[in-house]
Amino acid sequence: MSAEVLTEEFEVLESIYPTELSIVSDREIQIDVEPDETIDNDHPFKLQLSVHYPDEYPDSLPHLTLVAIEGELEDTEHEALLDSLTEVGEENVGMAMTFTLVSHLREQMTSLVRKRADQLMAEETEKERLAIEAEEARTRGTPVTVESFKAWKIKFTREMTQKKTKDEEEKLRALSPKEREEWKRAATRPTGRQLFEKNKNLEHDDDSFVEEGAVSVDISQYDRSQLRAHEDDDDDGDGVHFSDSD
Repeated sequence: MSAEVLTEEFEVLESIYPTELSIVSDREIQIDVEPDETIDNDHPFKLQLSVHYPDEYPDSLPHLTLVAIEGELEDTEHEALLDSLTEVGEENVGMAMTFTLVSHLREQMTSLVRKRADQLMAEETEKERLAIEAEEARTRGTPVTVESFKAWKIKFTREMTQKKTKDEEEKLRALSPKEREEWKRAATRPTGRQLFEKNKNLEHDDDSFVEEGAVSVDISQYDRSQLRAHEDDDDDGDGVHFSDSD
């Protein structure tokens, strides 16, 4: 390789990468490389590609190294990028290849940041799904069975009884002795429902108040002529007058 050939390539590279290129020596350069597209502004990503040219260049591959200037580069990512650059370099042996290598690296870095963004989105989606499932499980609660309902009913009844007793005790403490006695009598007095359930024949108790010897009369057994005859008899006397009107 003649020095003039490499000098000519350096001049071309300087015109393309005026701020990114640094010439370390007559056989080595460094180029700062960024992705073609900015996917995530919150996570900048920039690599420094170092190219060392052997005497046989361009008939042999240059020695390449990569260093992360901004962001992080995992070992697996670093290895994959170098392997990809080597493959492209082998396809361009015999010609100036630095510009082609840099262009390919920019494309691979773009694919890498896209992959990272997709992975980050997938992780966030999974976190959100797990959070939703956890919230649904919390609000859904435990399925109700006959046994669990009975246990709940016993506990609930006990708690209500304890609360009622406590409320009554607090109410009694606020009453005067006379009011306390009145309240106790009222509390022990049976309700109408309790009386009815105690004597289910209560509706027949009125029969005991009917006078002995009284005769039950069914007025539906009389026809109108009989009723009028009775009315005429009653008009002659001082008895009570009944009338049957339609």
